[in-house]
Amino acid sequence: MTDKRPIQKSLAQQPESSGSDRIFSLATPLEMGANIVNSIGRDIVSGKFEPDTRLPDEASMLKRYSVSRTALREAYSKLAAKGLIIARPKVGTSVRPHAFWNMLDSEVLGWHLQTKPAGEISRELYTLRRMVEPATAALAAQVRTEDDLRKIEIAFGDMKATSMDESELIEADLRFHVEILFATGNHFIGAFSALIHAAMMTTFKLSWRGAAAVLIKEERLLQHGEVLEAIRQQNPELAKERMEALLDASINDVNEAIEAGA
Repeated sequence: MTDKRPIQKSLAQQPESSGSDRIFSLATPLEMGANIVNSIGRDIVSGKFEPDTRLPDEASMLKRYSVSRTALREAYSKLAAKGLIIARPKVGTSVRPHAFWNMLDSEVLGWHLQTKPAGEISRELYTLRRMVEPATAALAAQVRTEDDLRKIEIAFGDMKATSMDESELIEADLRFHVEILFATGNHFIGAFSALIHAAMMTTFKLSWRGAAAVLIKEERLLQHGEVLEAIRQQNPELAKERMEALLDASINDVNEAIEAGA
């Protein structure tokens, strides 16, 4: 049997550290790797390490995050793949400008949601949705199958049935929009929803809180139903116009929620 006393002695001799340091020292290599990627990623996104600046030298980073050299280098490799950093010979590792960050990466989005004001993320996401979803609704109206239509109808029915339960309403709302994306039959468009799932859940929460008044909530449900009806009628232009109107009303609800401190 392996003698564990030297390991126990080594741990016992370690100086007192914070709870997070102890987590790093006792974690498995896989957990350590995930922790260091998340820690550095959040620090970059939050602005602790600003774009176009060099990261501290390796020795400083090892001390700062209490990890091994191998774990740090693996973390750098993953962060580089996400577009956050770049390593140059004789220069060091630097944070890349925002334009290079893969904002559709689930972890990068998660770090933004953890460190940035919700309103900032919501507005940027709605800009993207305003570009994509009206055209998607139009395409869905053209090519949707009866099975696609049935799934959109079920999601809308669930929205109406759960309108008084915020979490279930948000889930059904997300499903409504996702089924429209899937109804295009285009795998790249369908992937759009999976990549930004967490961010969409956050913006939906804000928009429905902004539409908390009964009459406003009823109006938003009616607008979803109008999008559904246009897709049912296979009217691309009408589906596009109604999705645009729905998204414009929703971002107004988000702004109302933010102003109210929701």
